[in-house]
Amino acid sequence: MPTTIQIPKIQIIMAFVATCIETTARYLNVSYKEIYTRMKKVGMIENYIYKNYETLHTQSREYLAEDMVECLKIWEGKQ
Repeated sequence: MPTTIQIPKIQIIMAFVATCIETTARYLNVSYKEIYTRMKKVGMIENYIYKNYETLHTQSREYLAEDMVECLKIWEGKQ
């Protein structure tokens, strides 16, 4: 019987965060570094993606991209 590997939840969430960043970058046709920097600057990674993982990870990539772009614009507008 094959051995299963248990991946810590924090690693799963961090992989999801990376997916959100890459998906948003592709949607906007910019580099993932630019999106990471912008999201990090407004606190979106910790205060939106990470905190809302349970809800966000159930969504399609298309929905995620649109949601991330909208959220990023709103959060950047508040600064």
